[in-house]
Amino acid sequence: MNYNLISLNTQKLNKDKIKQIIKLKDSQWSFGLKSQLEWFKNNIKKNDIHNLLYIKSKLVGYTLLRRRSFNTNDQIKKKYILFDTIAIHKAYRNKKLSNLLMMFNNTIIKETGLFSFLICKNNLVSFYKKNNWIKLNKKNIKVLDHPFSTNGMLFNTNKIQRYYFYINK
Repeated sequence: MNYNLISLNTQKLNKDKIKQIIKLKDSQWSFGLKSQLEWFKNNIKKNDIHNLLYIKSKLVGYTLLRRRSFNTNDQIKKKYILFDTIAIHKAYRNKKLSNLLMMFNNTIIKETGLFSFLICKNNLVSFYKKNNWIKLNKKNIKVLDHPFSTNGMLFNTNKIQRYYFYINK
């Protein structure tokens, strides 16, 4: 299968690529294109990272990596990468493309020099573990500006401590 992986900051996305992204996201989470675009405009920052998987000229996979901040027990604000979204077009699922996209994501995360945090449901924990993510104990996580009751996982660090994450800052 001939594919192309591209990583772009928001400021490098043109209108066509944004349209492709919101269509792909809406095929997985049906909120409507208008709602997807509104969310994009309100939540995405210019240095957030968009990883795009193309087969020929069709966008079939997408991940959003958002640059955000956290505090540790010492209350010093630091940066991390919020692993926000992974989407694979329905017609291309069960072809190991999510694993390919995850390898690419992990490489991009390592290149930032930051660690990454994600929130996921129970049924996705094993998928992320297979891709070298570490599940955190819930007592070590507090998300200060977003509801959190599921699982938190880390990548690109083996420093396990108490984290106070911001999703929107």
